[in-house]
Amino acid sequence: MDGTLVDSEKLWDIALGEAAERLGGTLSRAARERMLGSHTEATLRVLFDDVGVDATPGLRADVARWLETRMGELLSSELPWLPGARDVLADVRRSGVPTALVTSTVRTLTDLALISIGRANFDVTVCGDEVDGHNKPHPEPYLRAARKLGVDPVRCVAIEDSPTGVAAASAAGCTVVVVPGELPVDPGDRRVFVESLAGVRLVR
Repeated sequence: MDGTLVDSEKLWDIALGEAAERLGGTLSRAARERMLGSHTEATLRVLFDDVGVDATPGLRADVARWLETRMGELLSSELPWLPGARDVLADVRRSGVPTALVTSTVRTLTDLALISIGRANFDVTVCGDEVDGHNKPHPEPYLRAARKLGVDPVRCVAIEDSPTGVAAASAAGCTVVVVPGELPVDPGDRRVFVESLAGVRLVR
């Protein structure tokens, strides 16, 4: 979702930067890059380590709640689609191919984003807080999506932009279309690199 369909990583930049400031620090670029494609627990670990603050359970819970509230505010506006993403999604939906949204973002925030993206564009959605701690780069998010769709993950195509997401989809056995993101992705078996989703179409 973030960085593949909609340009929402910039919104995360805002919220995470503000969270660092609330902790008395400044979020470094290196730390932000380590957060790309990750889930909430991993993001908070990097955040606290980067600003040099002890992540006591109470403080960690407070920051998690604040971050979710702030991102909820930012995601409630109309989200900008990335080049070609809306057309590819519409093409796939017209074809009748089963479609899943697999994201590290928690359910409450994903539901807000889906107001812009369109819940009807997906047969199933799998969120970062629904995989029993087995978040990307673990393959479970993609394996769970395939199970919910009733399909073999080896016959699935995933669209990803981050090394973390690509690793998860590859480990699940999917073919991965890699769109440019903030970090480079290494070449690998069944990985197809495109400059953007503009012009990408489903071949029937």
